[in-house]
Amino acid sequence: MEDECELRSWDELIPDALGLIFRNLSLEEILTVIPRVCKAWGRAVTGPYCWQEIDIEEWSRRCRRQDLHRMLQLLITRSSGSLRKLCVSGVHDESTFSFIADHAKSLQTLRLPRSEIGDSIVEQVAERFCTITFLDVSYCGKMGARALEAFGKNCKALTGLRRIMHPLEVIDKLSQNDEALAIAATMPRLKHLEMAYLLISTEAVLQILENCRELQLLDVRGCWNVKLDDKIVKNFAGLKVVGPLVVDCYETSGWDDCSEYSGTSGYLAWDFVAGDLEDYDDEMSDGIWEDEQAMEELELRFYDGFGEQNEIFDWPPSP
Repeated sequence: MEDECELRSWDELIPDALGLIFRNLSLEEILTVIPRVCKAWGRAVTGPYCWQEIDIEEWSRRCRRQDLHRMLQLLITRSSGSLRKLCVSGVHDESTFSFIADHAKSLQTLRLPRSEIGDSIVEQVAERFCTITFLDVSYCGKMGARALEAFGKNCKALTGLRRIMHPLEVIDKLSQNDEALAIAATMPRLKHLEMAYLLISTEAVLQILENCRELQLLDVRGCWNVKLDDKIVKNFAGLKVVGPLVVDCYETSGWDDCSEYSGTSGYLAWDFVAGDLEDYDDEMSDGIWEDEQAMEELELRFYDGFGEQNEIFDWPPSP
């Protein structure tokens, strides 16, 4: 049997194959473990193959602000223009957002929850995101109708939007109908729309339904002013509506039990899913960061746990 088997060394795999494999590992493992295994693996993680999809949303929730900007610069630069998906939480300054926009020519999915960027910078750079098909700007309190309109006008291929807010983030607002109307006016190709806890009216939602005729799923959980009955929804073939009723469980520590909805609602008749690098060659000698101390600090933060406050302020899984 041994004579008939062809053994292949892992370090002989081509970089794109290694990239596909490494993509299934955590960010911590890719940056701090894989480069230490062998030179071939180290070269693979510095190339674009591992970074066509960058998901640092979990890590970015607990990192220092200056580390977030440096990490994005590192990983997006490594993608060499092939970035297709980016998930990052808490982008806090305009220069970081502009840097993302400058490298977005192939970007299709952009998730920016809890970002602190405002309408003005979005209006300035939105045209660079023209290839995006899915956008998540949940919990972005400084964004409003102007930002959504800018995205809608420039992202013509947009089919999915996630705009979810926490009730405490909209407590000082009277209405967000302007956001709903901006969506209705500029995003006609939407198929998936999540608007949980927005302060919107039934009329604004009906405007979305009239203009976004390809809509397949509408999530209005927590939008208490929205009243949609069976008769209204049946006029839109293939549409599933979730909400607005939802069990209020913000005081609990987890979300697994928060997706039970009242079965008595007259307008909830549809199913839904709540659902020390010594072996490096010269080109690798600079490591991940320019100084070793910063790298050690980063590794320590990689393995810190989450605080409970980060867990209880998120929304249940998307339907």
